[in-house]
Amino acid sequence: MEQTTDQPAAAGAGIEALAHTIEGLVRGVTRLPSPAHELAYRVEPARLLEVCRALRDTPELRFEMLMDVAGVDFLQFGREDWLTTGATRSGFSRAREMNAPPDPDMAGRFAVVYQLLSITHNARLRLRVVCPDTREPIVDSLVEIWPGANWFEREAFDLFGILFRGHPDLRRILTDYGFIGHPFRKDFPLIGNVETRYDPEKKRVVYEPVSIVPRVLAPKVIRHDNRYEPALTAPELPR
Repeated sequence: MEQTTDQPAAAGAGIEALAHTIEGLVRGVTRLPSPAHELAYRVEPARLLEVCRALRDTPELRFEMLMDVAGVDFLQFGREDWLTTGATRSGFSRAREMNAPPDPDMAGRFAVVYQLLSITHNARLRLRVVCPDTREPIVDSLVEIWPGANWFEREAFDLFGILFRGHPDLRRILTDYGFIGHPFRKDFPLIGNVETRYDPEKKRVVYEPVSIVPRVLAPKVIRHDNRYEPALTAPELPR
């Protein structure tokens, strides 16, 4: 008789076995909530290099490859642009008021996330380190441990303004020469800060402040839509 394997259960058992190995061999990591088929840890900034070397060099782990490095900005995390107020007298719509803007200097605003791969053990791992200083977000560079971090860290620096201590050539990689600001920060305007055009008199491209009026994409009014009534969307209900 052919045997079948419960793939989700097997994957979950593999994740827990890997977690048990990591927590027994690597100090300075704290497990983070994640989907059942994923494994994620938070590492303290001061122990980032120590932890990454252990993950790479420990025979039971052997995370040889750094697949990706990404910056994260938690400025708007869990927030909404607009606060819903009471309904109108007719109940036809609800007005919205704009929330107070978040503090750009809030603690823990910036973080760096690393995606690791162990070819030897066919395992993946996600690490997250929070930048201690929001005004000057900086963590150690991992170029000496995984050379592939070079361009990834330059990208995070360019788009988020996160600095990497010890990087051999930390400069912009995607934005234009002389670009001001970091476009993936949550408080960077969607329309940017400057616009360009060709000036026929100067016979060159000139930079000027943007002429587009900033706007918020969230609607100010929510209206009830009869198309989404349960009687119209549930096939088991009588028509």
